[in-house]
Amino acid sequence: MTISIDSKDSNTKSLQPKGWLRYFSFSLDHKVIGIQYLICGFLFYLIGGTLASAIRIELASPMSDFMPRDVYNQVLTLHGTIMIFLWIVPVVNGAFGNYLIPFYVGARDMAFPRLNAVAFWLIPPSGLMLVASYFVEGAAQAGWTAYPPLSITTPQSGQIIWIMSVLLLGGSSIFGGINFIATIIKLRRPGLKLMQLPMYCWAMLGTSLLVVLSTPVLAGTLILLSFDIVAHTGFFNPVLGGNVVVYQHLFWFYSHPAVYIMVLPAFGLVSEILPVHSRKPLFGYTTMVFSIMGIVVLGLVVWAHHMFTSGTPPWMRLFFTIATAFIAVPTGIKFFNWVATLWGGKISINSAMLFSCGFIINFVFGGITGVALAQVPFDIHVHDTYFVVAHFHYIVYGGTVFIIFSSIYHWFPKVTGKLMSEKLGIIHFSITFIGFNLCFAPQHWLGLNGMPRRVAEYDPQFQFVNQISSVGALLMAISTIPFLVNIFLSIKNGKDSGDNPWNALTPEWLTSSPPPVENWEGEAPLVEEPYGYGKPINQEN
Repeated sequence: MTISIDSKDSNTKSLQPKGWLRYFSFSLDHKVIGIQYLICGFLFYLIGGTLASAIRIELASPMSDFMPRDVYNQVLTLHGTIMIFLWIVPVVNGAFGNYLIPFYVGARDMAFPRLNAVAFWLIPPSGLMLVASYFVEGAAQAGWTAYPPLSITTPQSGQIIWIMSVLLLGGSSIFGGINFIATIIKLRRPGLKLMQLPMYCWAMLGTSLLVVLSTPVLAGTLILLSFDIVAHTGFFNPVLGGNVVVYQHLFWFYSHPAVYIMVLPAFGLVSEILPVHSRKPLFGYTTMVFSIMGIVVLGLVVWAHHMFTSGTPPWMRLFFTIATAFIAVPTGIKFFNWVATLWGGKISINSAMLFSCGFIINFVFGGITGVALAQVPFDIHVHDTYFVVAHFHYIVYGGTVFIIFSSIYHWFPKVTGKLMSEKLGIIHFSITFIGFNLCFAPQHWLGLNGMPRRVAEYDPQFQFVNQISSVGALLMAISTIPFLVNIFLSIKNGKDSGDNPWNALTPEWLTSSPPPVENWEGEAPLVEEPYGYGKPINQEN
């Protein structure tokens, strides 16, 4: 089977709008689609961040005095859903995957350009639908997990809109996953072997396998949940003989792999950034490839560690404890690979490197608390407390979002031909890193001392620590200002970067910045040593 880019697609791309108008078009250019993902995701990030600020304002005092309790539940539901399905997943997969993967495999575009465009254009209406669900009578307030019977017994119109939105977003992820698998496997430049691909290709291949295998399970689960709400069936409604624990099994079969769907691409991106800015080869390439595939396999068999308090039998607790402990091994291998890559290197202290190092620190701390949560006695003690909130945010924000910012600083010259201000970048990193740790580190103490999550009112003994956390959240919000200023000033007045300001060896830097529509003027280069810093390189044009 051979997959090739249709000549009609190339002709269509050449006839599409130029300049900034192309970002509002149904473009078939993978680079344009990647930027569309990034900008759209960041706009929803601002919405989700605003909702997070509202949550922290409410929690600055023990009483529900900023918003009513049901509104708090609605805001909490919308915040979690937006940040996962409209910010992190589309950006680390869709934005950077679309922009980089064709370069890395030596292709002119993705395997299915039209499907690629459809995958993106499902997101804006889905996101607007999700936000609109807040304004209808009976907005969704069952959390991003939508557990029954709460999601069935609360007002239903907003919950149905929520389900429809998530189903469309899941469809977008599946389309993207199929496209990435086909592009990586079938569109590689002749002579380019799988074990010569940049690490981000392996990360996206593993991520896409998880997407294709697990997302349909979530889709089917939400369809059954909608039947319970609209048609009054009894799949998960205990009043009609349904089983809410079955819903949890089905939901977490997707939603724990979803953590790796967010994190694995970040692993790949940081593996591209560190060698460039430390001028050293990526340490342990082969072990990193196998550790990614190990995470993919183990990620599908650890879901029930979220359910240790749901009446799971002892044998099941034991199995999922062991499986979760095993998944720490390939994750730990990556940490040592990154540290070894940095060790002895000629490290550049710039914004991209600072955010990458911040990611390593935050993710290690989040991983340690994850190992603790895998132990049944400890998990039972802190289940549904703020310890879990802290752990989760150290993984998805301290990990993934830090790498999103690192990647923007690293690849901004590729996209625009301009350099970003390092002074503003360092200010952005400093405020973000301090604010993040000030916000979420104290929440471990809150959880250990029994403060439940998802509640607007709490025991007054926790007020001071919550206020510290809210100050950290305020700093995180403020950190967005220097970042936005940096983006706008750099686009308008930034210093020209040249084609390859970092002297990088991966294929995207071996063409002009910004690149031409077809990526290269001539034949795609064959890069057999994408991390060959300090040793001879065999590159063929």
